[in-house]
Amino acid sequence: MEFDISKVLELLPHRYPFLLVDRVVEIEQGKSLSAIKNVTINEPFFQGHFPGQPVMPGVLILEALAQATGLLAFAAMGDAHKTKLYLLVGIDKARFRGQVLPGDQLLLNISQKRNMRGIGMYQCQALVDGTVVAEAEMMCSAQDREL
Repeated sequence: MEFDISKVLELLPHRYPFLLVDRVVEIEQGKSLSAIKNVTINEPFFQGHFPGQPVMPGVLILEALAQATGLLAFAAMGDAHKTKLYLLVGIDKARFRGQVLPGDQLLLNISQKRNMRGIGMYQCQALVDGTVVAEAEMMCSAQDREL
């Protein structure tokens, strides 16, 4: 199964300039997801990080991974995405192994490790051209959205 940007926008509450997932290329509901973030020089963060040597901030790579966990969770929840927010509640073992530059395509791989008392635990990797540039274990939880 694959999601285009329309489905991503339907499932996630994020919008420009903070939407960091462009497309889901593969999903096994409740188990794993692979998504794409096309990184372009037009990203607003490149103006200041760093002038003359643009590098995608590591915290935004982690945010892209967290958004991908939300897509994996919401894909299995039916219409719950309309009344819930999927919030990041913890990050462990975060490591940055390479830089993400304008023109790169960031592949976001998410695997659900377990779901315990409403908290999903995920193994996350971000890759560029088959090389891991960041990885982390993330915990996320669905909370009621204030409408």
